[in-house]
Amino acid sequence: MGKTEIRPFGWRDKIGYAMGDMGCGFSFQLVSTFMQLFYLQYIGIKAADYAVIILISKAFDAVNDVVIGNLVDTKRLGKKSKYMPWIIAGGLILVVFNVMLFAPITSFPYAAKYAWCLIAYCLWSIAYTMVNVPYGSLHSVITSDPQERVSLSTFRSVGAALPAIVIMIVLPGIVYNKVKNPVTGIEEEILKGETLLPVAFAMSIVAFATLWGTTKLVKERVQREDDGQNTTGLKAFFSAFKSFFTNRAMIGATIASVASVALFNSTMALNNMVFQYFFQDTGKVGIAMIGSYAPMVVFMVLLGKLTSKFGKKSVIVTCMLIGAISGVVSLFVPISADMTGMLVYIVCLMGLNIGNAVFQISVWAIVADCIEVSYRKTGKSEEGSLYALYSFFRKLAQGIGQAVVSVGLIAIGFVEGENAVQAPDFGDKVKNLYFIVLAAGSLIAFLAMAFIYNIGKKEEAELAAGTASAKAE
Repeated sequence: MGKTEIRPFGWRDKIGYAMGDMGCGFSFQLVSTFMQLFYLQYIGIKAADYAVIILISKAFDAVNDVVIGNLVDTKRLGKKSKYMPWIIAGGLILVVFNVMLFAPITSFPYAAKYAWCLIAYCLWSIAYTMVNVPYGSLHSVITSDPQERVSLSTFRSVGAALPAIVIMIVLPGIVYNKVKNPVTGIEEEILKGETLLPVAFAMSIVAFATLWGTTKLVKERVQREDDGQNTTGLKAFFSAFKSFFTNRAMIGATIASVASVALFNSTMALNNMVFQYFFQDTGKVGIAMIGSYAPMVVFMVLLGKLTSKFGKKSVIVTCMLIGAISGVVSLFVPISADMTGMLVYIVCLMGLNIGNAVFQISVWAIVADCIEVSYRKTGKSEEGSLYALYSFFRKLAQGIGQAVVSVGLIAIGFVEGENAVQAPDFGDKVKNLYFIVLAAGSLIAFLAMAFIYNIGKKEEAELAAGTASAKAE
C-alpha cells in the first residue's frame, strides 16, 4: 500500500488510542486500588507475606516482559498488523485472570490462599503484558511527529483517568459496609470482598470492548526500515538491553516513572484507607479523586501549547518542582477529620498532583521520543523490546510501591483480616504515611527529569526536523 493511501493522523487515532488505555485501566486500576485491600482485609493475607508476593510477582515480570516484548517485535500473529492481534489475544486472556484474582477464597487454608494470590497475580501479569506492551508500542508507529505524540499521550491520559474516576466514585458504595467498632463505638467501613468478583467480571468485559475499539480505530502508519541488524531470542534481548541503558533520556524517564508509579500511582489503596479510617466515609473518595485530577484536566487543555513553546522537559520539570514543594508543605498542614479537613486534604492532593499529572500526560510521548532517539542512533527497530523493558521497570515500581505500603502499614500497626479492629489513632497514622510516600515520589521524579533526562527543546526540534525530512522523502 502506498503512502498516499494511508489516511492522515487525526481524531480516530486519538480516540482509538485513548480507548486502549481505558481498557488497560479498567483492569489495572481495579487491581492497583483493590487487590491489596482484598487480600489483606478480606482474604486475610498478612501484610509482610503480601509484600513478598508482590516482589516475587514483579521479579517474574522481569522474564515475562522481556520475552513478550521480543515476541511482539519478532512474531506476527496476523498479516496486516504487528500489534493489534496481540492486543486482542491478550485482552481475552486478561478477562479470565481478572476474575481469578478476585475469587473469594476465604475458606482456603492459609498456604493455599498465599499460593492462589501469587499464581493468580503472575498469570494476570502475563495477560496484562500481552496487552500493554503492544499497546504502548503503538505510540511510536502511529506517528513520528513529536507534537502529535504529545496529543496521543494526552488522549491516552484521558483514557487512563476515566476508569480510575469510575472505580473511585462508583465502587465504594458497592464494596464497603458500615459496622460499629467494638472498642471505640464509632461506625467504621469494612470491605465486602465477595462483591469484587462480579465487579471484576463486569469491568473485564468493558475493558475488552474498549481494547477491541482501539484495533478498529488506530492506524499503524510509521514503517521502520531497520539496518538488517535486528535479531531474535537472547541476542535481541541483549541488543535492546544495551540500547536501553546507553540512552540517557530513557534512563531519566524510567527513574522518574519508577518514582511516580511506586510512590504515587501504586498507593491508591492508602488513599482508600485514609477515607476508611481517618474520614470514615469511603463515599467521598470519588470527590477526592476528582479534585486530585483537576490539575490533569487543566494541563490536558494547556499542555500542547506549553510544550510547543517551552519543550516537554521544561514544562514537566517546573510542574514537578511545584509538586515536590507542595508535598513537603502538606506534611505540616493540620487536617481535621471533618468536611473542612477533607477539603484541605483534597487541596494538598491537588498541589502534590500537579507534577505527577503533567508527567503522566506526557510520559508516553517522552518514551516514544526516547525510542525514536534509539532508532536513529542504532538503526534497529526495537519498539516492542524497548517498551517492554520500560514497562518492566514500571511494573517493578508497582511491586515496590505496594511493598512500601505493606511495610509502612506494618510500621503503623495495621491489623489484617476481615472485620479487624484498628487502633484509635490508626487513621491519623495512615494519613501521614500517605503524604510521606507521595512527597518522596514527587521529589525523586523531579530530580530524575531535571538532571538525567536530556531531550530538551533543542533535541525535540531536531527530532521534528528529522520527521519532516522523512515525510518529504
